[in-house]
Amino acid sequence: MRKIVFIITGLLLSVFTLSGQEQQYYVVPVTVTGGDTLPCITLAEAEVFGYKIFKNKGEERRYNRLVRNVRIAYPYARRAGDLLIEYEHILLEAKDDRERRRIMKDLEEELYRDYGDELKKLTFTQGKILIKLIDRQTGETSFNLVKDLRGGFRAFFYQSFARIFGLNLKVHYDPLAEDQSIEVIVRMIEKGLI
Repeated sequence: MRKIVFIITGLLLSVFTLSGQEQQYYVVPVTVTGGDTLPCITLAEAEVFGYKIFKNKGEERRYNRLVRNVRIAYPYARRAGDLLIEYEHILLEAKDDRERRRIMKDLEEELYRDYGDELKKLTFTQGKILIKLIDRQTGETSFNLVKDLRGGFRAFFYQSFARIFGLNLKVHYDPLAEDQSIEVIVRMIEKGLI
């Protein structure tokens, strides 16, 4: 008799356990191909970054230094792109060139006051990377931005001054060739991987 009670209790518990599980169903679009019904599911885009293998310790140090330099320069480039978008709308509403020049002078003073000390602390390499990243963020070289916003003479002056120190404000960002490593690092920063 005890065996029968244990068996019935066991069966009842298993039935209650099975009926207690809720099942979720998802309706997805399907296509019929050759008599087979196949679900059509759109997945989120995934970017795969390969593990970097270095030939020697020196190459690994150079890459780590590049990562550090890009991480330092990239926030400034993003901020420059954001400010450019913000001030384009303000400049379009300017009545004449005099007001436009006054707005740009105010912007330059504000940027110098907010970021002047920090930008002075950038190394030569970080400055070079910043010039390229500004081109990446805005779609225009630093020289063209200065020329459009502050005038040709000031752009010529800044370019001449930069050339004295071995920089070039007219350099373009090339993510497929020369700047491929920088592009990968920037994407990893944007994804929060580094």
